[in-house]
Amino acid sequence: MAASEHAVQTGHKIDDESSARQVPQQDEETLKDWYIGSIDQGTTSTRFLIFNGLGVPVASHQIEFKQIWMEQDPREIVESVHTCIEEATKSFSVMGKSIDNIKAIGITSQRETTVLWDRDTGEPLYNAIAWPDTRTQGIVRELKGRLGADKLQDICGLPLSTYPSALKLTWLLRNVKEVQQAYGAGRLMFGTIDTWLLYCLNGGKDKNVHITDTTNASRTMFVNLHTLEYSSEVLEFFQLDPTKILLPKIVPCSDAEAFGSLASGVLKGKKITGCLGDQSAALVGQLGFEPGMAKNTYGTGCFLLYNVGEKPVMSSHGLLATVAYNFGGKRKPVYALEGSIAVAGSAVKFVVNNLKFVDSSAKISECAATVNDNGGCYFVTAFSGLFAPYWIDDAQGTMFGITQYTQQGHIARAAMEATCFQTKAILDAMEKDSGHKLTELAVDGGMTDSDLCMQTQADIINIPVDRPIMRETTALGAAIVAGFAVDVWKEFEELKEINKEDRTIFKPQIPQEESAKKYRRWTKAVEMSKGWLDSDTESQSQ
Repeated sequence: MAASEHAVQTGHKIDDESSARQVPQQDEETLKDWYIGSIDQGTTSTRFLIFNGLGVPVASHQIEFKQIWMEQDPREIVESVHTCIEEATKSFSVMGKSIDNIKAIGITSQRETTVLWDRDTGEPLYNAIAWPDTRTQGIVRELKGRLGADKLQDICGLPLSTYPSALKLTWLLRNVKEVQQAYGAGRLMFGTIDTWLLYCLNGGKDKNVHITDTTNASRTMFVNLHTLEYSSEVLEFFQLDPTKILLPKIVPCSDAEAFGSLASGVLKGKKITGCLGDQSAALVGQLGFEPGMAKNTYGTGCFLLYNVGEKPVMSSHGLLATVAYNFGGKRKPVYALEGSIAVAGSAVKFVVNNLKFVDSSAKISECAATVNDNGGCYFVTAFSGLFAPYWIDDAQGTMFGITQYTQQGHIARAAMEATCFQTKAILDAMEKDSGHKLTELAVDGGMTDSDLCMQTQADIINIPVDRPIMRETTALGAAIVAGFAVDVWKEFEELKEINKEDRTIFKPQIPQEESAKKYRRWTKAVEMSKGWLDSDTESQSQ
């Protein structure tokens, strides 16, 4: 469906009211004593949370793991999951709660990050290459000149860029001997982080559970977004022989059997019944079940998803088409337009770790609040080029407007504002693609802890920003899809009160003319950031 057509499927309903009345809902006291575990595996950390049936987290544990030049150790990721499960469950038991009441486990994870392993040994063949990595810029330029490149986005919804898994796989096949050998022998197993975790948590090569869900699969470029099956045309474009590479089976996000169960640990035998990519999970956790609803997650990167209903919308304004969620059964898959910002919270970490302005990310707002505005300083945080809606792969991080009067607070503000300006650009593109203007933006993620950042966001986009008091919406989304598979909930209507209390609304506080002036300067800074990489420069992993 083209973006110029009616983009949002307004005929899509949350529930069929008559069927909802026939389904008995669990009472509140029962839901308080039913629990769902949620594995939330992110770009820089892993956590495990246990939610009750009212959507309230009752126990959790989090671990950060090492990342070297946008590579991650696949074994360390799995170990971090095991540790978080053990520690959170220990806390859960200390409260006097029984693990028998944990009904299921859900998984949400960083998306495009790519892992390859050997079918015969079950061991990874190289580090996982993380989604923001830019080493494939030279490959992207090459492939854009290949016959058929102009047709790819209409098939899979994603543009040729350093972002999707397909490009990371291409680099690995060209540069890693062990990968080449496994591919030649037909032993090469491919997966994103969800697939790798499901494989390992089920017992590795002994069980050989090789599976993914539709949301994660849609981020590889290999999937036809209209059929949700692997596209032979796309595989042929990337010159992949399907007899030599093992691709995971694609299933809906919510399934009582397909994802297997934990093979070891304190929760051994517990079924994994839900799986979806982190940004889809956040949309589900924000209860974004109606067309026209959107959420923005401010994590390592920043991702805005806009529910467009039961048919994919192909953007003509620099956005991605993707699967929002797919509960399976009688429910049809739901699609979204997505705006992806590569650098958000990682810009804050840059200010903390590299510039040493403050000693923790939590103090960045204090630093920014030492000045009244950005002092004319604009920071284009293009550490991985610029993603949506610009897709400029030869941009690099650049700072404009620095004078002898520029202070640390101005740069700290500029780092936070960069995400807010890019969100404005994405919202403008979504309005053009969908024909609808958002009236409010639901937000979550680490950066939303900053009142200053959220007020700045409201000022820049000129609509209210809605922040929940419980911000673990990504993990909550994984719990929800897992819970649906085991009948903790049966209809979306049952979720309507989850995480609705004590939300904070940030309303615009500056004149629209002032906001527009700032945005024009940001746009000028983006234009000036282009072309820092020579066209013949092969990108390095950093």
